[in-house]
Amino acid sequence: MELIGHWIGSIPDFAIPYALAALGLILTERAGVLSLGAEGFMLIGALAAIGAQLAFGATAVSLVLAMLAASAASVLFAIMVVWLRMHQVIAGLVMVFFCQGLSSLLGSVLGWTNMPVTSQGAVALWPLSELPVVGRLFVQNPVVFLTPFIFLAVVVFLQRSGAGLKLRAVGENPQAADAAGIPVETYRFLAVVAGAALVGLAGAYISLLSTKLWIAGMTGGRGWIAVALVIFARWSPWKALAGALLFGCIEALIPQLAAAGVKLPQYFVLMTPYVVTLGVMVWVAMGRQRGADAQPGALGEPYVREERR
Repeated sequence: MELIGHWIGSIPDFAIPYALAALGLILTERAGVLSLGAEGFMLIGALAAIGAQLAFGATAVSLVLAMLAASAASVLFAIMVVWLRMHQVIAGLVMVFFCQGLSSLLGSVLGWTNMPVTSQGAVALWPLSELPVVGRLFVQNPVVFLTPFIFLAVVVFLQRSGAGLKLRAVGENPQAADAAGIPVETYRFLAVVAGAALVGLAGAYISLLSTKLWIAGMTGGRGWIAVALVIFARWSPWKALAGALLFGCIEALIPQLAAAGVKLPQYFVLMTPYVVTLGVMVWVAMGRQRGADAQPGALGEPYVREERR
């Protein structure tokens, strides 16, 4: 039972980065911008969080600065895809390689690589933390407890606010949105920047609250898995949160099996998240055959006002 308790308690540590990154992607892609640069923005957020923590020593400040750093990096992507109307897939891949190289260079030059930091510790939600077996689930860092509220805020924004409805209209039919007086380019630009902030927070969680140090390329493909998770969730925030918990359960199980003496080949362990991702994509493809598809209508399509009909 103790092993199960450890497994349950470690699930959020693995799930939260997927959840926050997927939420950021949903916010961006609901505006019609296909964002494949999540891996790069996560790395920028992870590096900025460590640098800010070394400079200021305040976890909340470091998380905010990490979000701002990822947003700043996303401005280049927004300029390319919104104003210059570059191919969104190519621009996203370029951003991944650019951010990977930039974060590795800065981390090495500034001497932040493998430098441990001290950040906010776990907080217990009493009396839930005293429950048998599942009690460890309620002893987490504050970001874990804030994540459901972040999801709720984004859902309310997208579904209940006027700005959120306009953002969704831009992603579904930018021509009609423009005809209704909605500034399409402005909404898409802001959606890219806001979405990248959440992706940067996911990267900051990994480096500052989970690993507590910076290593080049430390996100390990989580950004790409978040992209697949968005498709699996069909651009629904709550389904994305459920999917992130599923991935978290699977990843958290691997070290627990090793602790229990189950010997697993190293490469099998490394490929497990991607095998699950492939399975999810197959499931999604089968679901599409049944006509279930909530993809934004103009996702990945640049908008040129002169082509308005």
